[in-house]
Amino acid sequence: MMNSVEFLRIVDSICRDKNIDKEMVFIDLEAAMSSAVRKAYMQAEEVEVTIDRSNGVITATRDGEAVDMRMLGRIAAQTAKQVMIQKIREAERGSIFDEYSQRVGTIVTGTVLRFEGSSLIVNLGRAEGILPRSEQIPGESHHPGERIRAMILDVREAPHQVKIVLTRTHPDYIRRLFELEVPEVGERTIEIRALAREAGYRTKVAVSSLDMKVDAVGACVGVRGSRIRNIVDELGGEKIDIVRWNESSQVLISNSLKPAEIQETALCFELGRATVVVVEDQLSLAIGKRGQNVRLAARLTGWDLDILTPAEYDRGLDEMEKSLKAIEGVDDVLLDKLLAMGMISLSDVEEVGVEPLVKHLEIAEELGERIVATAAEEAKRLAAEAAEAKAAEAAEAKRLAAEAEEAKAAEAAEDEGEEAASESVDTEADVGDIPVRVGDPLAPGSLVGATAGDLGTDDSPAGEPALTEDPMLSVPQVAAEESESKESCGDG
Repeated sequence: MMNSVEFLRIVDSICRDKNIDKEMVFIDLEAAMSSAVRKAYMQAEEVEVTIDRSNGVITATRDGEAVDMRMLGRIAAQTAKQVMIQKIREAERGSIFDEYSQRVGTIVTGTVLRFEGSSLIVNLGRAEGILPRSEQIPGESHHPGERIRAMILDVREAPHQVKIVLTRTHPDYIRRLFELEVPEVGERTIEIRALAREAGYRTKVAVSSLDMKVDAVGACVGVRGSRIRNIVDELGGEKIDIVRWNESSQVLISNSLKPAEIQETALCFELGRATVVVVEDQLSLAIGKRGQNVRLAARLTGWDLDILTPAEYDRGLDEMEKSLKAIEGVDDVLLDKLLAMGMISLSDVEEVGVEPLVKHLEIAEELGERIVATAAEEAKRLAAEAAEAKAAEAAEAKRLAAEAEEAKAAEAAEDEGEEAASESVDTEADVGDIPVRVGDPLAPGSLVGATAGDLGTDDSPAGEPALTEDPMLSVPQVAAEESESKESCGDG
């Protein structure tokens, strides 16, 4: 059995390695030794084991009688060992849970150990963290042994372990990276006021400076983009837009939609909607690829953004003015107040309802009800007309497509006919020019079946052609020679 000094040294080592309180280790050891004594003496009613914290001396009693721990035997020692290991592991889990619970929301660095399904198991030192697939940046790939940074998202106790959930997709991960890479953000000289992120694609960060001498955007970007480049590299090339924060919602919306240039912004506080007017050539920039720019701007500003062209904006105002002016009691001043409330179409008036109109415009409730009812009716009519026009346009497009298909089919058939006729003419021309032998059964005007008297010989009477000695003559040549023979006989 080890001496007291070595015993205390081992306890100290366990406490340092496992980050466990020393008193808790002594208590666990006493409980383990008590279990060993009970295992050795089955009839024991009262067992007490104490460890002197200063010198490591162990004192054990059974029913008031002293017990020599060295005489307990192998089975009792195994029992003490198992209980001791279990107690120390429980204490270690508790220590790990307490430590990492306090670090939720902070960035940790670890090493990829292995894959479990689609999740990554990361060695964090004292514990292992799990990076689920849903918390991994899309398009990124990792391999065992790779160093990786992530933020602790959650810590919870599971059977026989502490589950530490990591994330690389949470918006706060960007915030923590800025605190690490930009000293002014870490020192709170620059404040990140809002943040919107689509992990792996694009992030918008709105920043402001508490010191008038510090440019918030310039400090975050760094000299020649050095600071922001480090963050982008850590995120695998994800785009980051630094937006200058402004207390004015109109200015903030304009800043968040850059690089698109904004002409006008109308805010409807009742609906939480902002109507943004941009020219035609800026529309695609404002909306972004698959609506990403306007979607992130809406999250950043907290407004539901509606992007319109000047023609669409003016058309909505004209329809609202034309419909509501027909109501008695509605004049240009009231229409201007509606516009000031951010209502730029009949559908907006219908959505807002009667109560806000009566409250903010200070009009009679009856007039408010008539305005809303008229707006709803006209909006419905215009929607039906738009649907009919769209259906007619679709039908016209379908008809034109069918006509184009028919024309294409007819053109193809005509081309096939011309090609067939051309092949027939070429065949006839080739057959007429083919040299044939006299008596060839395939030749036009074949002389098959003609006798020597019919064809004539050297002794044939005048006026009948003699057979040429050339074995290859075309039919036109034979006919020409026959005609010349007849003419010469006639002259004789």
